[in-house]
Amino acid sequence: METTIHRLPDAELEVMQAIWACEPPVAREAINKILQGTHPMALTTLLTVLKRLSDKGFVQITKEGRSARYVPLVTKKDYLAQQSRSFVEKVCGGSLPAFAAALCDSGLTRQELEELRALLERGAL
Repeated sequence: METTIHRLPDAELEVMQAIWACEPPVAREAINKILQGTHPMALTTLLTVLKRLSDKGFVQITKEGRSARYVPLVTKKDYLAQQSRSFVEKVCGGSLPAFAAALCDSGLTRQELEELRALLERGAL
């Protein structure tokens, strides 16, 4: 049975990206430091987003004294795979040719498309 991983709103995805970039368990300070360069947010906002991610089953919060550590329960690979499948199904009607055409029209360079082709041919994906 396949588990559905729902799409995250942008702010929650930004926080998950920061968590995925760290070695778990992750301190809030480490998450905040990464976000300062990409998506700065107030401490209260960050704590609210982390709580939402916990409620949705994306992270586990463990208390360590007066602070907390965050462990991802969904891997980046699993999230990307589910969202890619969802995109193909919802936007492209399940059509791989339509998905391939969308990739070609997305602004990817010829070099990026060739790299994708090479990865597919090698079975590296």
